[in-house]
Amino acid sequence: MVIWLIRGGGHTILFDSGFHRKTFLNEFPMKDYLRPDEAVKTAGVLPDQVTDIVISHAHWDHMGGIDLFPKAQVWIQKEEYRYYTTDAWQPGGDHGGIDPEDVKQLVQLNTEGRLHLVNGDNVEIFPGIRAYTGARHTYASQYLCVTGTPTYVLASDNAYFYLNLSSHLASATFTDADHPANIKNQTRMIQLAGSPDRILPGHDILQFQKFPTKGRVATIK
Repeated sequence: MVIWLIRGGGHTILFDSGFHRKTFLNEFPMKDYLRPDEAVKTAGVLPDQVTDIVISHAHWDHMGGIDLFPKAQVWIQKEEYRYYTTDAWQPGGDHGGIDPEDVKQLVQLNTEGRLHLVNGDNVEIFPGIRAYTGARHTYASQYLCVTGTPTYVLASDNAYFYLNLSSHLASATFTDADHPANIKNQTRMIQLAGSPDRILPGHDILQFQKFPTKGRVATIK
């Protein structure tokens, strides 16, 4: 379970926000769990210093910490927000992996003016940081390209592991029919990053071996 911290240009950005509710801690016992607001402190950031949270997708282990960062603006794909606050809960909808409490938080953030809806593919949401869609891990999941020297792609669950990239294996997708789109987007991730080694998968511990690590923090410069 990983969250990513991006600092620069006057912003302190989290890509995904982890989780903290006991519902999931009880259901999925884990070793050495660290709450997201405590995790950012290990990187020298206080929770109220986080200016923005970009949500890759609405699953509980990626969106469940948005209430821990009281000053953050939250960014999510417009269609992801629409689907999981409406159709997903209607007959025939799919809300597997979505925590109703997270949905309530999203709606509340919207009423407070702290929610920003990213409208589609290849959208610059901060200088040098673009959001891409099409991988369909959920209804409208997104991943980030962070331009720099070099450039990195934060895939989140649009690529679970480095093995997905090296073996052209789809991550779990919204429907089986979305597998080709997922693989196609993994190819695009490699093109954007310039190398599969500069893609950060959603749940691969190898990223902590590829980059300099101190405690639970891996540093990419």
